[in-house]
Amino acid sequence: MRLLLATICTACLMTAACDGDSVRISSTTTDTGGKGVLKVIDTLQCPETLGVLTRKGTAHAGGATCLYSGPRGAEVSLQLIALSDQTVDAVLQRFENTLSADMPHTMAELRSASAEADRAQASADAARVQADAAAVAADAAAADANAAADAADSAHVRGPGMAIDADGDRARVRLPGMSVDADGDKASVRIGGFSINADDSSESVDISSSDDSVSIQAHDDAAEIRTSAPGEATRRTYMLTDRTPADQGWRLVGFEARGPVGGPIVIATVRAKDRDSDGVFDSAKDLVTLNVGE
Repeated sequence: MRLLLATICTACLMTAACDGDSVRISSTTTDTGGKGVLKVIDTLQCPETLGVLTRKGTAHAGGATCLYSGPRGAEVSLQLIALSDQTVDAVLQRFENTLSADMPHTMAELRSASAEADRAQASADAARVQADAAAVAADAAAADANAAADAADSAHVRGPGMAIDADGDRARVRLPGMSVDADGDKASVRIGGFSINADDSSESVDISSSDDSVSIQAHDDAAEIRTSAPGEATRRTYMLTDRTPADQGWRLVGFEARGPVGGPIVIATVRAKDRDSDGVFDSAKDLVTLNVGE
């Protein structure tokens, strides 16, 4: 039952922490408290130093690009992008593709883990349907006699809005707004708009929702993180990390992008050789904040 308990705890906490080696998490909300209106600018502010970053040379492209260096060879590029006839999604997807290409091994590992998680979810959905049918049969049998309630290996509990059936390695729980189906190494949990599917045999957990405002996919030592604040203004973060370095030594790449409706947007791209970034990502965010606000 360790898998079942871990899955329920993960669902309740909705954090990225997990005992297994693989996790994918999505949430429907982000905190935008205290964030004001983003500014429209036509040239970048590029201080000589900010946080752990030091500017390299002067601004380029008429004040639209500034380059910075950070600890252990980290690199930050601050850019002002006019949308023109481009959409924000298209612009940021291009940046994401460029950055993820710097860590091809990490992306290949995460794609493989994602495909396995999708297969596990399909299997869990089928198992849930079978578990529901089995529970109906169990209820009928229990109504006739208590033969199914074997004291050593099974239990059946009923209460207002509650149904719990456990038999060996199988468990079925129904509570208001929540359902759990577990069978051996596999567990499927539904809480509100969230779907959680766990498989101990592949050491993976997949958590998803109908909203992509926050998503985290992790496997072993690699992780891909996306956040997008609600509203028409652009406030997005992308981060790809891995304990194993890429050929150029990068263990972390990503961007912070913000801008008012219609643009232009300010994007700080980050490449670091320490997956904890040595404060580089925070300083890159501060550069963006300096230019367009929080």
